[in-house]
Amino acid sequence: MYLSQEKKKEIFAKYAGSESNTGSAEGQIALFSYRISHLTEHLKKNRKDYGTQRALQLLVGKRRSLLDYLKAKDIERYRAIVKELGLRR
Repeated sequence: MYLSQEKKKEIFAKYAGSESNTGSAEGQIALFSYRISHLTEHLKKNRKDYGTQRALQLLVGKRRSLLDYLKAKDIERYRAIVKELGLRR
């Protein structure tokens, strides 16, 4: 499996502050970004996998909603996570 418990803990420890802080917006955005990159690679090889395509679109929407929330709540945290993950060019 591409997303093990250890990988999740590592992502939350790096972006959310601690591995037990799974509710933070930064940690969830980082986790969604990791999953989005994995699904994107899968879709490059399997163009007609429409179930995965839908799942990818839903994840992108969830990440967008969290980013909008974070932008409205605290612009500095938003800028930090966008810069760290390299989401905007």
